[in-house]
Amino acid sequence: MLHFDKIVFGPIYSRRLGSSLGVNILPQEGKMCNFDCVYCECGWNRDGRSSSRFPVAEEVADALEIALKRAASESVRIDSITFSGNGEPTLNPEFAAIVDVTVRLRDSYCPQAKVSVLSNATTLSRPGVFEALQKVDNPILKIDAASDELIGRINQPCGKYSLSQVVENLKRFDGNFILQTMFLRSPDFDTTAQENIDSWIDIVLQLRPREVMVYTIDRETPDSRLGKCTVEQMKMLTKPLADAGIPIQIRG
Repeated sequence: MLHFDKIVFGPIYSRRLGSSLGVNILPQEGKMCNFDCVYCECGWNRDGRSSSRFPVAEEVADALEIALKRAASESVRIDSITFSGNGEPTLNPEFAAIVDVTVRLRDSYCPQAKVSVLSNATTLSRPGVFEALQKVDNPILKIDAASDELIGRINQPCGKYSLSQVVENLKRFDGNFILQTMFLRSPDFDTTAQENIDSWIDIVLQLRPREVMVYTIDRETPDSRLGKCTVEQMKMLTKPLADAGIPIQIRG
């Protein structure tokens, strides 16, 4: 499985974001996440934890400045500075401060790049997280299914999870965010089942995000029984949203 042993890595090609300079603000020696998704490229939580030390804002700033200076000197294109890495980035206690230094360094060295955060949207009630996400160009926030039961099977939240609370927190963005959803199947569930799709579409229409990113598995997954969807299937499933004027980005 994929682990990131540096604070800043890449740039690498992203299906959704182009040339992406990754920023891992989680422990470098293993995975730390409050989800344990069956499709996570970093593997199961139980297999990844060997450290609990988060990089602090100063360390992130130093590593990012070095990377941005190098990219500028070598004329390397960067489309996005992307918070991803070994789990859920908003778990870092200094997340808000790290966003501030990232935006400042982006403005100085790479003003054409977007700042993107991939998050499972579970920490929006924590002090500073929502406010920090409003400062980035692309807050990319996850809802993979339309019920707590199905999310329990796919994302396996650690601790209490409430989809209705996540939806209420996402409404605070007034549509200025990107919704991310994984479509996949297994012997235990099918996120493309019509009941789930209909309820998911209702949620998206409530939130009216500025864009919806729909994708399917592309790398090795910890649950080997998973099956991917085709681009054609995902286009068909999201057609009601496209018809409603919501931009859809589909990646197979």
